[in-house]
Amino acid sequence: MERKHLFTSEAVTEGHPDKVADAISDAIVDAYLEQDPYAHVAVETMMQGTLAIVSGEVAAQPGVSVPVDQIVRDTARRIGYNRDEYGFNADTCHVMVAIDRQSSDIKQGVDTALECREPGGDEITDVLEQTGAGDQGFMFGFACDETPVLMPFPAYMANKLARRLAQVRKDGTLTYLRPDGKTQVTVEYEGGTPLRVTAVVVSAQHDPDVTHEQIVRDMIEHVIRPVIPAAMLDAETKYYINPTGRFVIGGPAADTGLTGRKIIVDTYGGMGRHGGGAFSGKDPTKVDRSAAMAARYCAKNVVASGLATRCEVQVAYAIGVACPLSVYVDTFGTSTVDEEMIEKALAQLVDLRPEAIIRHFNLRRPIYSDIACYGAFGRDDLDLSWEQTDIADKLRSLVGQCQAVV
Repeated sequence: MERKHLFTSEAVTEGHPDKVADAISDAIVDAYLEQDPYAHVAVETMMQGTLAIVSGEVAAQPGVSVPVDQIVRDTARRIGYNRDEYGFNADTCHVMVAIDRQSSDIKQGVDTALECREPGGDEITDVLEQTGAGDQGFMFGFACDETPVLMPFPAYMANKLARRLAQVRKDGTLTYLRPDGKTQVTVEYEGGTPLRVTAVVVSAQHDPDVTHEQIVRDMIEHVIRPVIPAAMLDAETKYYINPTGRFVIGGPAADTGLTGRKIIVDTYGGMGRHGGGAFSGKDPTKVDRSAAMAARYCAKNVVASGLATRCEVQVAYAIGVACPLSVYVDTFGTSTVDEEMIEKALAQLVDLRPEAIIRHFNLRRPIYSDIACYGAFGRDDLDLSWEQTDIADKLRSLVGQCQAVV
């Protein structure tokens, strides 16, 4: 019998200060890409009290102008920060902007990859080799068969709970809720199989006049039970609703928000490894974002193909270089074939040079505000190009051909 163990993942709502910062940064990326699909954008937002500071570097075509101040206010208002009593008000907050031009040293390496700058490189006509990686680093993609979208069950449930918490606030089901919130799900496993949910944590910001008892009842009835399958809950499941007893002060008024501080929430809830690079505020030439999407695509198609029940793909880059330095597939002992065969098949089917990734998934468009919160992967509410499993059959066939040759 395989060992039983517990695993926990968390998520946050769009009103969490870090996620407000992420949303603002991604809205700025979208605004630039809408006017110039080839813009290079790297922006970050910090929020504290009634202040929002946006800084970073941008390189865009002449004439491109983005109203950063307005984007900050529109984003905060859309999330729900539109009243002084919430501590942050889109209409009265202070906005500081410190955005400069991207370093020409970085830009030259992204616009013209090393492969094109080496001796004889000027003869290269393949446009897919003209874009170099926007930074060095390594990225991971992960997939497993625990959910229909091939995401880890705890991370999938935590994000769905956070989305539900925001939904019941916005649609008027629970009018006393405020924008900030966090969720957490602990799952008991036997080996790699989730058996039951042992604990659920929901921290929901609220108006001062609602009782703790009502919040507990409402969270269980309107948030937890509509999301977590009944078969995964039992009499021993523990519910921790606003464990401090009160959560009136929240958002930027209670905690400083910063772009890129929820990278585990954005990905696999800690189940898969992470290279450390954030997504939000970056255009797709930044491989922290685009290569992580491509690695997820590879891992998801491996699991969808039936070649493994669990898969992680690592890809690494050097700044200004188009071709990845390494690609590694780990199936944690669940693959039906040699992992080297999977690596070779993926290499034939998926081009992991930055420009190829960008074109494959059509990433030079304003799509990033949609994934600023509730995760970039396993989103059953969005049609995301990197979530497709369109090469699963080809992958299985190619691996089969390799086995036949061996």
